[in-house]
Amino acid sequence: MNTTSATTPETAPGRIVLLTTSHRVAPGLLSWPAWQALRTADRVLCADGAHPQLPYLREAGVTVEEASPTAEELVEACAGGRTVVVVATGEGEPAVTDGLARLAGSGRTRMPELELLPASYDLPGARLLDLVQVMDRIRAECPWSSQQTHKGLAKYGIEEAYELVEAIEDGDREELREELGDVLLQVVFHARIAEEDPEEPFSIDDVAGTIVDKLIHRHPHVFGEETARTPEEVRAHWLRTKAVEKRRASVTEGIPLGQPGLALAAKLASRVRTAGLDVPLPPVEGIGYELLALAVRAEAEGVDPEAALRAAARAYRDAIRAVEEKQKKEQKDPGEPGEPGEPEGLEEHEA
Repeated sequence: MNTTSATTPETAPGRIVLLTTSHRVAPGLLSWPAWQALRTADRVLCADGAHPQLPYLREAGVTVEEASPTAEELVEACAGGRTVVVVATGEGEPAVTDGLARLAGSGRTRMPELELLPASYDLPGARLLDLVQVMDRIRAECPWSSQQTHKGLAKYGIEEAYELVEAIEDGDREELREELGDVLLQVVFHARIAEEDPEEPFSIDDVAGTIVDKLIHRHPHVFGEETARTPEEVRAHWLRTKAVEKRRASVTEGIPLGQPGLALAAKLASRVRTAGLDVPLPPVEGIGYELLALAVRAEAEGVDPEAALRAAARAYRDAIRAVEEKQKKEQKDPGEPGEPGEPEGLEEHEA
């Protein structure tokens, strides 16, 4: 005689589905497994009556109960093999999940089948939406941020760019990630200020759209029918396209004169070399022209003069610190004869 008890529909433990969604994806755009779970569930519960998904679920014919059951109530609701879907709020459902874990750990309750079902996923770059929302609020509510202008923020953009370069040159990955965020903040901040311009407003979407269009247009070997097999061919494509776009009367147009002097000199030299021009250096002596000649030479040899000077300056800084440390050590331990701080020959004088 078989004494093994079979599971009947009346005794089946049932199933709890915790349905999570991303606030960065438009409400109603749910995965097919999520829609299947919602349509076949015996009950659909949501603790947040203002959940952005609810209007779309109800429009699709899904009955949603606004309820916040305990873990024990959920387990009871699944009795008889029933399926209960819980539409999680933005904070998740820690009270429910912790309670279910506690019940499962007690060993005294027959637990239903538990499933975590992501109904929508963040796409790459989704956290940028959070940054835009945070910036909107800061601009509206922060006494300092609400008063800032493009000109007032300009110096911070320069500082953050230099700090980014320093992180790159130091090879500090953690610092690099942070500095990239600081540079990105400057872009989002300026775009947010630009929205308020009464005559020529634009938004972060306009900024992104402009660079997207530019990148596509300047990469016909990726998005068009042209081909480029080497970095040199890519650069040639870029320069030809850029020349048509800008229609510049001089190769010097578009070079910001406010950048550091060595970088400015190297950029001018690069434009001259790329254009195939024969432009001799001014035959004037002096430190400035000597630096100009060095920058032109560095550019011709494929060396970034700014980076080279920074590397030399860092080595000089280390040498300075080494001398300082040596002096400090000598001051602490002046050596014999006599006690520390006593003039040499003091004992003989006193005798």
